[in-house]
Amino acid sequence: MLNRIIAITMIALASPALAQTTSHGYATFGDLKYGPDFTHFDYANPDAPQGGTLTQRQLYGTPTFDSLNAFVIKGDGAPEVAVHIYDSLMVRAHDEPDALYGLLAETITYPDDLSYVIFDMRPEARFHDGTPVTANDVIFTINALKTEGHPYYGNLLSDVTDVVAETDHRVRFELAPGAGSGLLGDIAELPVLPAHFYDTVAFGESWMTNPLGSGAYELTFADPPRTLEFCKTEDYWAADLPVNVGRNNFGCFTYEYFVDDTVGLEAFAAGAYQMRVEYRSSSWATGYDFPAAQNGWVKQMLIPDARPANAQGIWFNMRRPALQDIRVRQAIALAFNFAWTNETIFYGTYTRTDSFFENTDMQASGLPDGAELALLDAYRDQLPPEVFTQPAPVPRPGATSPRDRAALRDASALLEQAGWTVGDDGLRRNAEGTVLTLDMPDSSRSLERVMVPFVENLKSLGIDANFDVLDPSSWTQRRRAFDFDLSATAWQVQTTPGAELRAFYGSNAAATEGSNNLTGIADPVVDALIARAAVAQSRDELTTAIRALDRVLRSKHIWIGGWNLGAHRVAVWDIYGMPEKPAPYDFFRGVDFWWFDQEKYTALVAEGVLAPGLD
Repeated sequence: MLNRIIAITMIALASPALAQTTSHGYATFGDLKYGPDFTHFDYANPDAPQGGTLTQRQLYGTPTFDSLNAFVIKGDGAPEVAVHIYDSLMVRAHDEPDALYGLLAETITYPDDLSYVIFDMRPEARFHDGTPVTANDVIFTINALKTEGHPYYGNLLSDVTDVVAETDHRVRFELAPGAGSGLLGDIAELPVLPAHFYDTVAFGESWMTNPLGSGAYELTFADPPRTLEFCKTEDYWAADLPVNVGRNNFGCFTYEYFVDDTVGLEAFAAGAYQMRVEYRSSSWATGYDFPAAQNGWVKQMLIPDARPANAQGIWFNMRRPALQDIRVRQAIALAFNFAWTNETIFYGTYTRTDSFFENTDMQASGLPDGAELALLDAYRDQLPPEVFTQPAPVPRPGATSPRDRAALRDASALLEQAGWTVGDDGLRRNAEGTVLTLDMPDSSRSLERVMVPFVENLKSLGIDANFDVLDPSSWTQRRRAFDFDLSATAWQVQTTPGAELRAFYGSNAAATEGSNNLTGIADPVVDALIARAAVAQSRDELTTAIRALDRVLRSKHIWIGGWNLGAHRVAVWDIYGMPEKPAPYDFFRGVDFWWFDQEKYTALVAEGVLAPGLD
């Protein structure tokens, strides 16, 4: 036995040591913009005034909340909780596409083969109750998210094979072979949760207990499903770190929830809240004619977005037998008339979304060639010939009349080929006599103006289609159970896509209730291409893998591509200051670098335009 141990030791010593990198920051590809001695991000104003309140509508259009646990599938969690109260090991620089810098972690260490990653944590880090943030809290977070968290986290962290504390403030992650460089950033950006808080609160349940964090803000008021307030914590441990200089300038953030967006706009016009991201083109075009806007107290801004457009569209649930036939999905897609919808309903403001990676050079176009063709060629026997012989599918532009008759004729022919014929009652049935029905529930009444004309076109084809507006909780439950035929949904696309794509298109997610894989796609080639993207060693390799993935996904016709703007429509009462050059890669977190303009606010209060109490 002793000889065997000596032999193993000698082999280990003879093996060449892997080069190791230790740094204050991490970039998936390329060099870091900011050196170890940087004082603040370029888009931050280190002299920004402090104090005041930013009051806004709920984030991401989430219709309601009944839980303060933002990390599990149960209940309707408030996403603002995850945004404001927790620190992460590192934070993103929003003027770089894929770089992060230390927050809880002072340094990150990793070898060339990315078989592990180590974070050395700042010993001064504290939760709001004064308890130190330690490696054990990181371990608890990872294990809880993997085993009891929303399915998104299980997919994201599937290549984390172990996580251990080497010291109280040094945590090491063991990563599966081929985990990829992007996973390091995904891990670093996760909120770190306090293990001791969950001694008395069940992580996997929905609850309204005031959560404990370590970030710049604490939750100070919650009135479900209407209002949330977060105010700056006293003696925030990381206030002076370079990543936080010029950030967290507001004394408080308040969020007002509105199920009916028409009511939400009326409340904004009356000064009930002061910032609004506008998702409806009709409101943007015609809804800002109220006195405050006419007098210049409210301003409308179009803030450019350098990130990929959201993967926004109407998704097919291919778990439904009728929707497993690609011809049926193609026919349904032809019934959506984008040209008429854009001109009549959207005021001509949008561009049609062709790709799952729209507005990037990762979008597939034309015929595959070069490195993309070489990659796809490895899967030629598993792919339809048209992937190689036809350009990446692009939706028809549509017609200016409500019904694109040419498209509907082609749709009818596809349905006939698929065995769905029209009976005497005008409804399509298959050979077993089953009527082709489509159920398209949602919680947003604003979608009616888009979906009702679509439904009418489907009915003209003999399809029994229905769009129903449900209360938010009912719709949440149905979507988690995949109890729908089509769902109009948008997913945020990362600037550097990688392992997180498994949550949306991976086979494991297809069978997981509540996952983000709405379509139920479970395809080995898709899985393989996601894996290639995750392990890309350069931006060029990533682009090749994502183009191939985009081409394959589009060939499967799993959605009806929606529309995009390439910017954020933002309306604000003119009482805020903001950096001259906003961060290009994340508007929503860029708001953290705004500040309250006391002089402008005082003037509006003096005129009786706004109520006192925000300063």
